[in-house]
Amino acid sequence: MWFNLFGLAAKTGLHVYENRQHQKRLISDAARLHAERMAKGEIEYKGQILSAQDKGWKDEFVLILVSTPILLLIWSIFSNDPDIRQKIDIFFEYFGNLPFWYQALFIGVVSAIYGLKGADIIKKK
Repeated sequence: MWFNLFGLAAKTGLHVYENRQHQKRLISDAARLHAERMAKGEIEYKGQILSAQDKGWKDEFVLILVSTPILLLIWSIFSNDPDIRQKIDIFFEYFGNLPFWYQALFIGVVSAIYGLKGADIIKKK
């Protein structure tokens, strides 16, 4: 009985392994055909450009920049430091006093990086 279960498990494992190898071959063939079509000019290089842009550092920088006020608010609550909260209020007051074109530009950059609808955010103002 145990030998039957072991044989069944081995066959199942071998089948899963073969399927994964077949999937890798198909993905490799698809990538090769796609590259050939791009080289012939049948399709554009948009996909290659988008994948190259995904490896940049700007997304992480903007995420840190946008998250910093929230992290400082959390710090001010748990450290009982009211000065941080006051400084954040001053920051947003100053940011609100910046020219509208700069605020729209900043929102546009964040929107472009993260795919948000910046125009809807600007319209609410």
